Amino acid sequence: MTTKRFIAGAVCPSCGHQDSVRMYSESGENYRECVDCGFSDEMEKDPSLAGKPPVTRVSPEDEKSNDDANKDNGVQIVRILDQ
Repeated sequence: MTTKRFIAGAVCPSCGHQDSVRMYSESGENYRECVDCGFSDEMEKDPSLAGKPPVTRVSPEDEKSNDDANKDNGVQIVRILDQ
């Protein structure tokens, strides 16, 4: 018997429903299927990332652009004077 497991957070490429996609293995191949619309296909063995991942605050420094480093982000220094 084949064990089918739901993929948390996965979105069906056909109907767009989230958390309705499950995967299973059969004859050494991985498959996914949607329980809502019946969509099914074979999963890629080595999926490639389309484009570059977004730059975040935890991205390595070499991936961040210099434009982000040069922005002052509206920060102003305030000095409190004694009276």
